[in-house]
Amino acid sequence: MYDTIVIGSGPAGITAGIYAARREMKTLIIGKELGGQLVWAHEIENYPGFKKISAFELIQNLKDQVLSFGVEIKEAEVKKIDKTDQNSFFVYFGQEKVETKTIIIAMGLSPRRLAIPGEEKFSGKGVSYCANCDGPFFRNKIVGVVGGGNSAFDAAEVLSKIAKEVYLFIRDEKSIKAFDTLVNEVKSRPNIKILINTEIKEIAGSDHLEKVIYANIKENKLNTLDLDGLFVEIGRIAHTDLVSDFVERMSNGQIISDNLCQTKTPGVFVAGDVSNLSEFKQISIASGQATIAALSAYKYLQP
Repeated sequence: MYDTIVIGSGPAGITAGIYAARREMKTLIIGKELGGQLVWAHEIENYPGFKKISAFELIQNLKDQVLSFGVEIKEAEVKKIDKTDQNSFFVYFGQEKVETKTIIIAMGLSPRRLAIPGEEKFSGKGVSYCANCDGPFFRNKIVGVVGGGNSAFDAAEVLSKIAKEVYLFIRDEKSIKAFDTLVNEVKSRPNIKILINTEIKEIAGSDHLEKVIYANIKENKLNTLDLDGLFVEIGRIAHTDLVSDFVERMSNGQIISDNLCQTKTPGVFVAGDVSNLSEFKQISIASGQATIAALSAYKYLQP
């Protein structure tokens, strides 16, 4: 019997594990890939305590720290969760079935990908899914942004203050779904060029992204544009069907909780990007929510 099982092994999941263990809770972390979305990053400059740190090094530091507190980690995918008559939970993964008194959901969000040649190869090497995270790496360089929603227009606006030039790739007029004020702000920036009726077909380069090949949809013509970076801002996916019986969800699948990270089911908590508590998806925010979730789980278990 575990005191808590954390689903997700990114920064939120590992932070929850650290705080739970420091409260003498028997803790298990289950995640498909240690580090979560950090594995797609290259270097990190906005995490407190480090002027600059590689994603690999930060993941290793987090792993070493949580293991030092006696937390168990299983690299696996949770397949099923059942509630018992004793208000505990059975968690199924691989060929195993374990029981826990509480659950902390920290499975994060998955960025929507373009699914084109070169995207995976250059992820972290010019291709990014977070302008707030990686924008400063492209100071005075030429970058592109893909998308027509608020996140894409916001990324373009943020990058226009950092990069020399910003190209915003939008499939068509109907794809523009950002707020009018934000659209007008982006249109007013002299170093932003909006390319409507375009679709990126391939990302190319040697060791790092160097150019994109995109189609002009109306003219059915391929073009090549030299870029130093490409920010894919076409949304994020919350894979929360696994816990749908235990939580309330927003229309985008993110999990609703109170400010103590408690979901509608007593004993089930949520933290990190998959939570609805903040529109900002950053490592420090995820870690803060995970701290609250773990301490809330500890308080829940007290007689």
